Amino acid sequence: MTEQKATNVHWHDGEISREARCELMGQKGATLWFTGLSGSGKSTIAVALEHTLHQHGKLSYRLDGDNNRLGINKNLGFSAEDRTENIRRIGEISKLFVDSAVFALSSFISPYREDRNKVRELHDESGYNFIEVYVDCPLAEAEKRDPKGLYKKARAGEIKNFTGIDDPYEAPENPEIHLRTDQMTVEEEVSTIINYLKERGFLKDI
Repeated sequence: MTEQKATNVHWHDGEISREARCELMGQKGATLWFTGLSGSGKSTIAVALEHTLHQHGKLSYRLDGDNNRLGINKNLGFSAEDRTENIRRIGEISKLFVDSAVFALSSFISPYREDRNKVRELHDESGYNFIEVYVDCPLAEAEKRDPKGLYKKARAGEIKNFTGIDDPYEAPENPEIHLRTDQMTVEEEVSTIINYLKERGFLKDI
């Protein structure tokens, strides 16, 4: 996925297994990867889902695109190369949460299919659960919402490499969960995700 530059480094296993952490936490961790256009509702759904999980005694942690660009990814812009590195780093962070038996709620536009597939492969290689959630919203509707005023700026040429305007968005082909936010309420969307997790054994006592 990326070149290993450091040499003479070796993985050091601990004495507590992932299975033991899952037993302690009473839950089976997974990455829920919310992808979609800016303004599609990714962060809104993740916040609502986090609240619902918390109410039922389930631990999750949100990894939000803007939040992470203010911290660990503050040195990255929006070129194709930087977008790829942005997603790679978040994929690695998400995997750490899953290993600790926590639900990683990762909300990122992540416009390139190849980048998302690499994060899936990263999880698959370690036997971790990756659930792609396509937050599907027509461009016209997302642009109408424009909660941060970004589409307006992009249309005026004030923002370059903006997904949906002058940079492409490659929709998931086979997402585990497909939410149509122009047709569903937030409550319906959260319920759809919770039911998916229950049906597949991630949540057993909700």
